[in-house]
Amino acid sequence: MSTVTLCCMRNLLAACRATKTAYISGHLRKYTCPQLYRTFSTRPTVACDRKFTVEQLRSKYKSSEPITAITAYDYPSAKQVDVAGIDIALVGDSAAMVVHGHDTTLPITLDDMITHARSVKRAVRRAMIVGDLPFGTYEESPTRAVCSALRMIKDGGADAVKLEGAIEPRLSAIRSIKAAGIPVMGHIGLTPQSINALGGFKPQGRNADGALNLVENAMRLEEAGCFAVVVECVPEVVTLAIRGAIDIPIIGIGAGRHADGQILVYHDILGLTVHPHHAKVSPRFCKQYAQLGDDAIVALETFKHEVVSNVFPGAQFCPYVMGGDELNNFVTGLQKLGLKTAAEDAKDYL
Repeated sequence: MSTVTLCCMRNLLAACRATKTAYISGHLRKYTCPQLYRTFSTRPTVACDRKFTVEQLRSKYKSSEPITAITAYDYPSAKQVDVAGIDIALVGDSAAMVVHGHDTTLPITLDDMITHARSVKRAVRRAMIVGDLPFGTYEESPTRAVCSALRMIKDGGADAVKLEGAIEPRLSAIRSIKAAGIPVMGHIGLTPQSINALGGFKPQGRNADGALNLVENAMRLEEAGCFAVVVECVPEVVTLAIRGAIDIPIIGIGAGRHADGQILVYHDILGLTVHPHHAKVSPRFCKQYAQLGDDAIVALETFKHEVVSNVFPGAQFCPYVMGGDELNNFVTGLQKLGLKTAAEDAKDYL
């Protein structure tokens, strides 16, 4: 890195500290030249190259530093998540909906998830990769659960796995997976794999009995050995109670302000979501930080218009030329083939 770039970095960091501005790419434009912005937006900083581990997650939790997580399903999304400095890239079974277009997460297979995980692995340098174990791959027995988890780690390249629920068969699976040396993240509240039992995508813990059950479930997951737990779609008072009952990080999604970290779906946060369920019910807890889906449609419509109107490609986008001698030989060759019209057309390029 050049002395000039290092100087610019120091000035930028000083400006961020002076104004208490977050050091993120969205704010870099305020303080730095386009060349420096491109430097930071194309790869992580040196500090971000250190792999984020369960130990570092625990350290953040103990020092009350908020934890960040976003879903990622392929190389481009994972690269963006990693460059942004997000702590956890969750290869979620939500890919069934936002990537494959299903109404629920149930149809996605372990092979599908491993393919997604491999793509994410190729992109990520720093973020912890957590792979969802999809429906039907761990409920049958602890042995089946361990086999599925091992495949997600060995074949998919994940650093940890996540599974839903806290009833005893799941707890046994968690214990067995942990005993195999694989970190496990739990998931309670709205558990999409139980959508048929829950009667739809509905918030959980809205009555006293349900809320108390969630607190007990979180305690069971900690006892079983989970290093963290996702809590989805519950009143934030329930999250606060869970936080007081367990000593592992809570990653919230629609769970309020008392979680130790937050996770959202990549497509939701960027305004890319067009899957069937989202068209019916937009998550009330999700903040959209961009509208890339609308931008993409405008770009595609513009492309179509320019092609139909013979605007694209113009001369600017026809960069490849044939040298004069070769072009003469080409015209002669066309004439020998009896392609007189094509030869005459080619002469226009002489």
